[in-house]
Amino acid sequence: MAGSIQVALAGQQNAGKSTLFNALTGARQHVANYPGVTVDKKYGHYSFNGTAVVAVDLPGTYSLTSFSLEERVARDFLVRERPDVAVNVVDAANLRRSLHLTLQLLEMGLKTVVALNMMDVAKGRGLDIDIATLSARLSVPVIATVGSRGVGREELKQLIHDRSRRPQQALKPVNYGELEPIVADVALSLGEVALATSLPSRWLALKILEGDQQAELLVREHMSADKAQTVLEAAREMAATFEAANECDVCDHIITARDAQIRAIVDGCVKASATKGETLTSRVDRVLLNRLAAPFFLVLTVYLIYQVSIVWGYELTNYTWPYLAKTRELIAGLLPNAGFLEDPYTRSMGLWLVDSANTLLNYVPIFLILFALIAILEDSGYMARIAFILDKILHRFGLHGQSTLPLILGGVFAGGCAVPGIMATKGIPDNRARMATIFAVPFMNCLAKVPLYTLLLGIFFVEDKSLMMFYISTMTIIFALLVSKLLTKTVLRGQETSPFVMEMPTYHLPTVSGVLRRSFERTWIYIKKVGTIVIAVAVVVFTLLQFPGLPEERMAYYESQAITAVEKFQKAMNGTSYAAVAEDENIVPLVNFYSNYKRAKLNAGGAAGSKRVAETFQAENPAFYALVKPPRGDKDAKKGRRALRSLIRTRMTLRRDMKEERITNSFLGVVGRSMEPVTQFAGFDWKINVALLSSFAARESSVATLGVLFQQDDDQNSSLEDRMGSETRSGGATALLAVSMILFFALYPPCLATTVMVKVQTGSYMWMLFSILFPTVLGLTVSSLVYSIGVATGVSGIQMMTIVYFSALALLIIVGLMSDRRSALRLRRMTTEVSGGS
Repeated sequence: MAGSIQVALAGQQNAGKSTLFNALTGARQHVANYPGVTVDKKYGHYSFNGTAVVAVDLPGTYSLTSFSLEERVARDFLVRERPDVAVNVVDAANLRRSLHLTLQLLEMGLKTVVALNMMDVAKGRGLDIDIATLSARLSVPVIATVGSRGVGREELKQLIHDRSRRPQQALKPVNYGELEPIVADVALSLGEVALATSLPSRWLALKILEGDQQAELLVREHMSADKAQTVLEAAREMAATFEAANECDVCDHIITARDAQIRAIVDGCVKASATKGETLTSRVDRVLLNRLAAPFFLVLTVYLIYQVSIVWGYELTNYTWPYLAKTRELIAGLLPNAGFLEDPYTRSMGLWLVDSANTLLNYVPIFLILFALIAILEDSGYMARIAFILDKILHRFGLHGQSTLPLILGGVFAGGCAVPGIMATKGIPDNRARMATIFAVPFMNCLAKVPLYTLLLGIFFVEDKSLMMFYISTMTIIFALLVSKLLTKTVLRGQETSPFVMEMPTYHLPTVSGVLRRSFERTWIYIKKVGTIVIAVAVVVFTLLQFPGLPEERMAYYESQAITAVEKFQKAMNGTSYAAVAEDENIVPLVNFYSNYKRAKLNAGGAAGSKRVAETFQAENPAFYALVKPPRGDKDAKKGRRALRSLIRTRMTLRRDMKEERITNSFLGVVGRSMEPVTQFAGFDWKINVALLSSFAARESSVATLGVLFQQDDDQNSSLEDRMGSETRSGGATALLAVSMILFFALYPPCLATTVMVKVQTGSYMWMLFSILFPTVLGLTVSSLVYSIGVATGVSGIQMMTIVYFSALALLIIVGLMSDRRSALRLRRMTTEVSGGS
């Protein structure tokens, strides 16, 4: 191909920029993050007339200032990369507001093409735009497009191709009136920087006069320190003199001047039909944004998203999990065979990694549905309205209106999951609020926390279950809001933030291709990024659970028990026609054959699948199969099956006991015991410590580990509630311990998969580590205070929980009432620029 060109698509949010990008590039796209930030950058490729074209979809932005992370990223790309062509995607239905960005692109000296997008919406509103006149007044090519339908796509490609090969046209600069002499003086002093950066000195001068920090950084990069300081101080003095003389901020004056020129450009170009009535968007918003109806529709929407993605989506795993299970069996067949007591290390490690990966892949159906629903909300225009409805409340605690969906998915209704909740934070435009939401989501009641809550309530709060569940389900929201406020005032204080500017986009009907593309695209990103980290961390966790292993004397004990069980089996088989099957060399293959057959039967689909499994195993080893599935009338085989089942049960018991002892003596077990001097103030002994540590890998592990640690005698058949309850009570514990555990578990660090997602979304291992350490310290502090005060005062568990709940609620109300909004001046400037001046 003859060379290549780079094209940047820039435009305000909800102008259809991404839809037009998809129309240009099709499936040839790649999504990543801009270096150092979590804002998406999307690259696409296409060819035209033998020329390779690289298209870059910049973040949606209203202007090229530094008010928000998206604006800074878009502006920095245009400054540093200097693309061959900038396609300014303009909302045809909101032309006057959109042209503010157009003028700034032209002032940057970029070869610009204006794509007048969503012309169908403009016509639906009765707007008639004279494209030829608009193009002449802007001195740039203008083309009408409808990105969702591909209208104007080929014509736009032709314009991009032609524009890239023509020299930059002389532009009609904005007349800034009384500011012009100052702009000229500053521009003259910046000639050195303009030459080094290929940026117009006039544009640099305007940015310096606006007090733009990124522009000042460019000056310092390309000038000596003394000269840069002199130029910048002179510019500040001139700006201050202008503001004093005109009683007007420089930024406001620039915006007003641009707006005046835009009015002159639009005048006569846009004609509105007087016959058109109220738009569909206005009619729908009159219902959806009604003060009384808005909360109802909001709750209904988020509930449906939760129901369809989490609840119904989880049902799909019943169909996908068998394939994952079959994959596991296939890999298990390639690994070394299991031993009688211990498996080869490569097999144990291999299956551990497969199970970790399967846990990740089991979420895929949920994510596909979730991301499709989020794309529908975004494309339809209702996502912006969700943020509008709830921002006023959530912002008081450092969150954002668009934090609603992540919190719902995380488990505001018990049964959510923090992983999709954190993934859904991607769309929050305010970086500080997005970070606060990431750390708030794990406090929600994910499904995996419910078993432990149920266990403790069944032991200690039989008569107060309903009240305790109400406390637990609502207290987590209170904690999340308070923690968000704390973090935004402390460790997140220096994070990027932006004024809250909410535009209500026109309602659109989402396209199937656009929704599916983003759903598969975002799910694939999750699989790639999380999968690699999960596998790496799983290796570490596995090692901590396995080593240093059992002492030699304990291994000798288990081996002697195993030998006794085998001899008992062989004795039972003596004198039968299957005595040869019980020979020493056949013992391990036989028990593995039995285990493999049982797993294969469980994974078989229907009667036909079960029949195929039986035929396969019978053909593999008829003698072994006879003991697993005795032929009718074969008494020796039936006797052998009873003896084999007894051997299998003994083997399972020995392996379980070894696993328990290995956990107790493992590095994690040692850590659990070493933590007792600290955790004793919260009432936790080493068993509870180990259970909580194991739940870091998966929340469900807490109850499973407690089931292993609180063992019962062979002659008992009691539930875990009975065993744990009797043991804890005999040790002097009361329901106060349960309250302490519940509070700690509610504030405890997120599970492994969630912490990995924190790394993916923040792009930082430090924030990932913070997401572990901060909740640990917070949870242990709260639990220790509650338990110690409760023991000292003698209050009951339910009384202490009630005190904690209403104290936290009162603190929430006080903090909410005392919270202030962002800087009024900064908000006024940004709002003025977006709305088109005044």
